[in-house]
Amino acid sequence: MVIIMDYYAFLDENNVVTEVIPGKDQGSDNTDWEQWYGEFRGQVCKRCRTDGFRKNYASIGYTYDATRDAFIPPQPYPSWTLNEDTCLWDAPTPMPTDGQLYYWDEATTSWVVING
Repeated sequence: MVIIMDYYAFLDENNVVTEVIPGKDQGSDNTDWEQWYGEFRGQVCKRCRTDGFRKNYASIGYTYDATRDAFIPPQPYPSWTLNEDTCLWDAPTPMPTDGQLYYWDEATTSWVVING
C-alpha cells in the first residue's frame, strides 16, 4: 500500500511559494486544512503532494497558478515555453536521447554536448 502524505505550500503576495511543510491529510477529517494552515500563518496556503496533484510538487520559488490549479517552476530560459499538460517548461528543441550529456546554450538556443 502506498501512503501519500499531504504537504502545504505557503504563498507570498505574488503566489510564489515561500515554504512547504508536511501537514494533516486533507481526507483525515472534515477540516479544511488549507484554510486552517493559511489562517494560522496569515498567508495563502495550498495543499500539494508528490503524486501529480496540482501537476507538480510545490518547491520554494515555484508559482501557484490558480487558473491551471498547478504549481509551476521558474522558467529556466527565456526561449523555453510552458507545456500546458505538465506545467513544466519545454526547450524549443528536445534534448537528444543518444546517451551523451548535454547542457542548454541559450545564446544559440541549442543543446551542446558536454565533453567529459
